[in-house]
Amino acid sequence: MNLSYWERKTWFSNIDFTVVGSGIVGLNCALSLRKRFPKAKILVLEKGILPQGASTKNAGFACFGSISEVLADLEHHSEDEVLELVQKRWDGIQLLRKNLGDSNIDFQQNGGHELFLNSSDILYQSCLNELDKVNQLLTPVFGEKAFETNENGFNFKNIQENYITNRFEAQIDTGKMISSLQKLVQKSGITILNSISVERFTENGDTLIVKTDQFEFQTQKLFVATNGFASQLLNETVKPARAQVLITKPIENLHIKGTFHLDEGYYYFRNIDNRILFGGGRNLDFKGEETSTFGETDLIQNQLETILKECILPNTPFEIERRWSGIMGMGNQKKPIVKQVSNNVFCGVRLGGMGVAIGSLVGKELAELV
Repeated sequence: MNLSYWERKTWFSNIDFTVVGSGIVGLNCALSLRKRFPKAKILVLEKGILPQGASTKNAGFACFGSISEVLADLEHHSEDEVLELVQKRWDGIQLLRKNLGDSNIDFQQNGGHELFLNSSDILYQSCLNELDKVNQLLTPVFGEKAFETNENGFNFKNIQENYITNRFEAQIDTGKMISSLQKLVQKSGITILNSISVERFTENGDTLIVKTDQFEFQTQKLFVATNGFASQLLNETVKPARAQVLITKPIENLHIKGTFHLDEGYYYFRNIDNRILFGGGRNLDFKGEETSTFGETDLIQNQLETILKECILPNTPFEIERRWSGIMGMGNQKKPIVKQVSNNVFCGVRLGGMGVAIGSLVGKELAELV
């Protein structure tokens, strides 16, 4: 596409900062850049009509890691590293709330509950045995004991008698969050352009030439915030990981309230608008779900429905209204990659499925690299 004189002059000339990706990291990066550089010309490019990846496709969990996830992390990370991970998640949620306000994201602190299948007795007992240790480790983050046991008050079936609950976990409305971020970005004079895919870039002295699927332009600095798609632009250790989700039609007198984790966090569900939103099952086919292609599979969707029927809603009729998927960014470390890639290129990627929790903080840290 050949840009007109007016298009080139108005939108693609004298650009100081270009952010690739309009998800939670990209938008927070743009806002932080605006605060630091009030007169800069800032452009956000998004390849989708709406943010691709996971920012508008996640389950809306403001979570810090279930107890089994924390214990699994301790097998591969030091205690200090795990403490740092949880601290970043906590700080990220507080920054999100500060930036947008609880009402604008429908923040509800109803607790996060981990359920254990009857067949997972060894894991369940291990988590109970390590409860005090984990609480002590994470006290510097929460200021008090975060995890406690609770009876099965929602009458789930085929699970152990108690949940292990993090009292501080919460839920948000993902759509409201991104919509609020977009309004803040646009109000601050930052341009967001959708349906433009960045294919590659080359450095030319103090500037960058950015080639999109439609045209080329120049920018002074480039910030890559594409998470699961990062390897398409950068040589970084980020693998795409697809997450499949479904949601029921409204259920009359739905009594379930909060966020829930099951099977070491590979399944997760919550209440929203008198419905159950349920996702996960990536562990059924790790290799197949290591993809940047959106879509759903019978293997995982059937298992989600089975768990709904047998554990979550065993005595309640329900119908599935919608199914979708999102693309996360994973790696061999849980710590996100926030770094300078070259003289004029920076990245904030590999959020490890914790985008809601750490996205605001990663975006801020990304902008501060300049």
